[in-house]
Amino acid sequence: MARSLKKGPYVHPKILKKISKLKANDPTPIKVWARSSTITPEMVGFTFAIHNGRDFIKVKIVENMVGHKLGEFSPTRKFTRHGGKLQKTDTATK
Repeated sequence: MARSLKKGPYVHPKILKKISKLKANDPTPIKVWARSSTITPEMVGFTFAIHNGRDFIKVKIVENMVGHKLGEFSPTRKFTRHGGKLQKTDTATK
């Protein structure tokens, strides 16, 4: 379910404060734990280090990401291949 239009998009206040302190296209990443924050146009050009529960993943924000959540670009699960005979022979030859 989407957030009410009357309320507007949710952006954590500390993220907005950190953005206002830095200049655009600054290479230093902004550390973020709030994965539920929505990406706004003010964030374009900044690099964020988004926490995925284990470590921080660096993400450069571009225009196509506006409107999405920060957590969408920092996967929390790592896919390891499915098992089976074919998979075992492929790894043995590599």
